[in-house]
Amino acid sequence: MITSDELKKQAALAALEKVEPGMKLGLGSGSTANHFIRGLGARVRDGLQVVGVPSSERTATLARAEGIALTTLDETPRLDLTIDGADELDSRLRLIKGGGGALLREKIVAAASGQMIVIADGSKLVETLGAFPLPVEVNHFGIGATTAAIADTAERLAMPVTLTRRLAADGSPFVTDGGHAIIDASFGRIRDPEALSLALAAIPGVVEHGLFIGLASAAVIARPEGISWLVA
Repeated sequence: MITSDELKKQAALAALEKVEPGMKLGLGSGSTANHFIRGLGARVRDGLQVVGVPSSERTATLARAEGIALTTLDETPRLDLTIDGADELDSRLRLIKGGGGALLREKIVAAASGQMIVIADGSKLVETLGAFPLPVEVNHFGIGATTAAIADTAERLAMPVTLTRRLAADGSPFVTDGGHAIIDASFGRIRDPEALSLALAAIPGVVEHGLFIGLASAAVIARPEGISWLVA
């Protein structure tokens, strides 16, 4: 029986075929993106010339180990293509991301790119977003007030919500690469992602949230029966 990890690898390698010499690439974060980075590293060692912008410190470490040349968005503010995974996506290529805690940098990198291709196994494609808790990156200052404002926003939108401060593996409060906290917001079915996106972004103290809307141009979905593409 084919494993979820093997499906992730198949999706990553299918997206790798879209990489062309000379491209400036956004490098995503997470287990599926790691398969892409390893595949890209193999092609770089075979002579492919590209440069990448990593979306997390973990991604930067892996990319360097693979021999991929790195740059920054200060040096290279416009990218050709970002390849990244997703915690959930729907048929309209709306995403929930941030399960690994890198959502702010992932969104900045994706927004700087001409195209974004999502790589995922079939379990990540859902009819309605929301089974996966939505990560909300928040400033430590006023975190209690910000959490209360998120709850008030959910009530105003008539959405039930459970809010949980994310913890690290050792039980301490999780801290993002940018030095922020994450509140995981379990809304259940998100019937209007656009409205929720705008409402969360308007809360002072919310640095960014994990709804990626209008950023993905295509998705590679790997299932046991084969690879399929969704295109915006």
